[in-house]
Amino acid sequence: MLLLDSRHRLIGEVEVSRGSLNQSLVHPREVFAPALRESAAAILVVHNHPSGDPQPSREDHEVTQRLVRAGEILGIRVVDHLVIGGLEFTSFARTGQLIASSA
Repeated sequence: MLLLDSRHRLIGEVEVSRGSLNQSLVHPREVFAPALRESAAAILVVHNHPSGDPQPSREDHEVTQRLVRAGEILGIRVVDHLVIGGLEFTSFARTGQLIASSA
C-alpha cells in the first residue's frame, strides 16, 4: 500500500499482508492502521496475482468496496487499487470499478 498526502505525494509504502499461493486475507483495520499513524490523506492499494492474470477476482472487488467504505468513514480516500499480473495491471480507478458508496 502506498500512503499519500493531501496532494497525493508519496509519504511511504507499507506491506499490509503477505498471502499464500491463491489467497490473501486483508481487513480494513490492517490497511488503515498505518495510514492513520502516518496521517495519510489517501492510500493506493496494490497487490499481485501470481497466476499472471491481472483481472480482479470477486474477492478483490469485495475487499476494495469495504476499503472504500471504511476510508470514507475515516476520511482517508482510496485513490486506486492496482492488481498486477505478470507485466500487466488492472486499475480499479481507470476501469471505473472504484465506486464510493452512496450512503
